[in-house]
Amino acid sequence: MWSKIVPFIPSWVTLFQAGLALIFPLGIYYINNSIYSFVGSKGAISKHSPDRSSANKDHKTHADQQQEPDSKITGDYDADLKSIQAAIGENSDVHFREFMVKKFHARSVLIFIEGMQDEELMNKQVLQVLMFEGQQEQPERISKSFIKESLMPLTQISEVTDMEELHESILLGNTALLIEGMKEALLVGSPNGSVRSVNEPTSEALLRGPRIGFTEVLSENTSMLRRQGLNKSLELKKFQVGSRIKKDLVIAYIKDIVNPDLLEEVNHRISKIDMDFVAESGYVEQLIEDNYLSPFQQVHNTERPDRVINALLEGRIAILLDGTPFALIVPVTFSMLLQSPEDYYERWIPGSLLRLLRFFGAFIALMGPALYISFISFHPGLIPTKLVISIIQTRQGVPFPSVIEVMILEISIEILREAGIRLPKPVGPAMGIVGGLVIGDAAVNAGIVSPFLVIVVSVTAISSFSIPSYSAGISLRLLRFVGMLFAAVLGMFGTILFFLLICIHMTKLKSFGVPYVTPFSPMRTSDWKDVYIRAPLSKMKRRPIMMKTQQSKRKS
Repeated sequence: MWSKIVPFIPSWVTLFQAGLALIFPLGIYYINNSIYSFVGSKGAISKHSPDRSSANKDHKTHADQQQEPDSKITGDYDADLKSIQAAIGENSDVHFREFMVKKFHARSVLIFIEGMQDEELMNKQVLQVLMFEGQQEQPERISKSFIKESLMPLTQISEVTDMEELHESILLGNTALLIEGMKEALLVGSPNGSVRSVNEPTSEALLRGPRIGFTEVLSENTSMLRRQGLNKSLELKKFQVGSRIKKDLVIAYIKDIVNPDLLEEVNHRISKIDMDFVAESGYVEQLIEDNYLSPFQQVHNTERPDRVINALLEGRIAILLDGTPFALIVPVTFSMLLQSPEDYYERWIPGSLLRLLRFFGAFIALMGPALYISFISFHPGLIPTKLVISIIQTRQGVPFPSVIEVMILEISIEILREAGIRLPKPVGPAMGIVGGLVIGDAAVNAGIVSPFLVIVVSVTAISSFSIPSYSAGISLRLLRFVGMLFAAVLGMFGTILFFLLICIHMTKLKSFGVPYVTPFSPMRTSDWKDVYIRAPLSKMKRRPIMMKTQQSKRKS
């Protein structure tokens, strides 16, 4: 009797492990919800703690105070010009155009960076006006107010009295006007170098939707937000980041919608950025995220102005940095990374179907190879008999275990993907397709991998392309290899354990105080209208509860 029962014991153990693994997440889920219900969800968006704020205060040392210049513009033309030339005159691209203001017999100089000013504007509105033109009635002595109000027809004129500030302004591309007898220098016009034209975003292509994307010029990007439509509540707040090379940074929000606590937290984190040079918004993303050890991105990046505006209307905040076309959106949830602006431009039924396909594709991209390894190596009895016989026949002659052959193909696919990105555009796509076909076919003919595995890896790779956010796709591709190792050691139990660990980590993760897996934990059933499915626009009358906005109802 025991001889008949013993062969079935491994199958019962496997079923017990699978059942335990399925019950375990439910327990985690209910415990997590109990904790949230006990503690309360009022702290979903929390201000920074006083200890953290006080600990991070900037204290200027005696040496820093000595380095701070206290020199002012004196009005002595020769001394001021000599000081500027000593500070920045050695730069070959800094030009000094000296001339005489004949009406006042005053020496003047126009200081600018080569290639960063509008020469036609400077010639007509500055040099021509000061050298040859002027009103009949003029004051006896030249002054800044007379130049700004009556003489120079420019929209942007600002004054500078500090010599160090003048140096920085010139090096940032501003054109400075220094006139003999004036204790102020005037910054005329605005930096106007050659820029890239507005094109369709390459990283977020849509079939239906606006065809414009951000550029590398901050002023152009902020104007794109303004051009989305008239909104007097849209506010843009400017910061300067970088201790050695300074760059402008703007946070955008809608004043009567955004949570004040969230706005204060964003201001606090931005003000604490301390680096020599912030080259791209990716630097900002890494410096302000909640948990830098997490593989999941906690700040969303986008090139699309329409996506930024929709996020602002939900109570989120956008961060734009000069020199990059990628804007950042905070806070972010995992479901937001699988949403596309096209979901809202199409009718709700096809939009919901496409979104469900993306969630399914994300699951396959993460768990596909791990499930293959666990079924083939540990639990072939869970596969239909005809299918398992077919798989075994295709694996005849393969010298490696399933985990090794999966690793070989997955690493090859990742190398081809990376090579396709780095190669020139005319060559890259063709290289990726041809390389994949050639390597896959050669590996099968050589008996290194099985044909069925080629299908599994191909479907996994294609599924990863369905994720709208490239950064989110990188995270799933990285975790895919970890899942394969779990499956190779523990089989199906390891695969389920790996999935549970990811769920636990995502449940604990937050983005600017907002739980990463909201609206599932904590449970927000009213926000489910825009997660797996996209409800009709007429039914989406309220903003997400998790954002704790000042105005919860959307204006219709």
